Amino acid sequence: MMEENKDCKDIITQLSAVRTAVDRTIGVVVSSNLVECVQKADNEEEKTNELIKEAVNLLVKSR
Repeated sequence: MMEENKDCKDIITQLSAVRTAVDRTIGVVVSSNLVECVQKADNEEEKTNELIKEAVNLLVKSR
């Protein structure tokens, strides 16, 4: 878009859309992984809680 001399406002709009899409993708990946890890934890409450905390931290860092 920059090479095509598009308006700066249009470029920012597209970059913002990309950021939003990446953030949502991160959320899906982390939540899917969390579900899988919790299922594998064999109901060990301490391990499950640790996995949940780790996933939340990953989500918070990505924003």
